[in-house]
Amino acid sequence: MAKVYDALRRAEEERRKLSDPTTQPIARLEWEPEAIEPEPAVAPKIKAPRESLFRRLWPKKVAEESAGDLNKRRIALLQPDSYVAEQFRALRGRIDALETADRRIRTIAMTSAVPGEGKTTASINLALVTALSLGRRVLLIDCDLRRPRVHSALGLRPKAGLAEVLKGDVTFEEAVMRVEGAELDVLAVRDRPVNPSELLGCPSMRDLIAAVAKRYDRVILDTPAALGLPDAKAVGDQCDGLVMVVRADKTRQEDVQSVLEILGRGRMLGVVLNGTSVDQSRYGYQS
Repeated sequence: MAKVYDALRRAEEERRKLSDPTTQPIARLEWEPEAIEPEPAVAPKIKAPRESLFRRLWPKKVAEESAGDLNKRRIALLQPDSYVAEQFRALRGRIDALETADRRIRTIAMTSAVPGEGKTTASINLALVTALSLGRRVLLIDCDLRRPRVHSALGLRPKAGLAEVLKGDVTFEEAVMRVEGAELDVLAVRDRPVNPSELLGCPSMRDLIAAVAKRYDRVILDTPAALGLPDAKAVGDQCDGLVMVVRADKTRQEDVQSVLEILGRGRMLGVVLNGTSVDQSRYGYQS
């Protein structure tokens, strides 16, 4: 009887062990995870920095001018009876009309908001048509000591220029040149100094402008673009007035407003609109 009891007890213990999960052996894990390929590194997207005002206004590379571009700059000399030359005569007349007994306009600074708007072309042609006036002495000064264009447009090869005069290396008489075929004197640029803004604002520049204003009836000063550089203001503050050139469909209105604030609205003689499409056949005298 005791043997039967022991057998039943052992059977009950075995049953309990089988029903208790904590006593079950852990099966070996036969599955091995697959190797996971790392995702390729993706370079973060970096937005290109906005072009600075100086780079927008003064690009590093400047395209070489063709013969046609140079001729456009001096069209009043090559084609004095052209429609364009007549428009510069009209500009000359409007500036003359602003003169009064109390206000003489001897020195005029020509500027623009940004490069490429036709400022140098306007300066050269206004000086040329003004020089056509009988008995009038006219001087054109290239004040762009960074990228001068006046000498190349007029076919001049200066041995000395504005920078040398301001530094005292040569006299004004030694540097000034006469344009062939026109009663126009030019003080061009030869040396490009490392401190153009300082030279244009120095006392020597003020003395030079004051001196030539006594010797000439009209002095046209071609300055760099007004935005991004202090050169135009340095020259304009020493002149009797300023003329700003804007290009149709290019010059931004906010740039024009900025120039007026920088140079002073009261000193502005007028604004020249350049680059417009006009039917020239509708204009001119016909017999």
